[in-house]
Amino acid sequence: MPTVMVTRYVTPLREGGSLPGIVEGDDLGTYVCKFRGAGQGLRVLVAEVIVAGLARRLGIPTPDQVVLDLDPALARYEADEEVQDLLKASAGLNLGIDFLPGSFGFDSSVDPDPAVAGRVLWLDALTANVDRSWRNPNLLVWRGVLYAIDHGASLYFHYSWPGGPGDPQRFARQPFDVSEHIFARFAGTAREQDAELAALLDRDALAGIVGEIPDEWLEPVPGAEDAAAVRARYVDFLHARVGGDRAWLPEVTR
Repeated sequence: MPTVMVTRYVTPLREGGSLPGIVEGDDLGTYVCKFRGAGQGLRVLVAEVIVAGLARRLGIPTPDQVVLDLDPALARYEADEEVQDLLKASAGLNLGIDFLPGSFGFDSSVDPDPAVAGRVLWLDALTANVDRSWRNPNLLVWRGVLYAIDHGASLYFHYSWPGGPGDPQRFARQPFDVSEHIFARFAGTAREQDAELAALLDRDALAGIVGEIPDEWLEPVPGAEDAAAVRARYVDFLHARVGGDRAWLPEVTR
């Protein structure tokens, strides 16, 4: 991903639990910044990069991403103490997601393209994303195109790594509960697309996606003490899930 220097903090997005904010960069772009100093930690940024990369590989629109280099000196210009603390805690490399001006939130009153909806559901089942319900779709419509956003609640398995390496096969077998998903009615479409989508995610493709993550976001864990080893672990877990019998495929409900 390209690296962009943050030149100005514009405003917080207070609907997000991690207090993401709108920032401007030295490339004249405007981004939603997901801060490394937020309470969820660096693994949320890792999940955002991986799942966005998977989405692009699967033909699902998702906003472009950059690495945002943040100088904590920007905090001195902010009156809000909470924002000041967040900026000071986020010195260095953060995640920037292209801001889509004029976009609006998707809701279930709109009929999506079934093919796109099926791919989104398949992706969420693959990555165990629990945060695309009818209450909180995490979908935007921009210039008539549906975009999937906010992937940080995916890949829950990496939160267990500080206690040990975990088992890729356990993640591979973990079922996906489709009942609350906003696109649950497209489970049949997702199953029809399964073979085609899985073929796009071989080990080399997964390694390329994981390779986009900055080294300093990959925290050492037991058995994976450097960035390369942590990357390999992500590839192992994802490959086990996509390359197995895919018992996690969403069930068709009546």
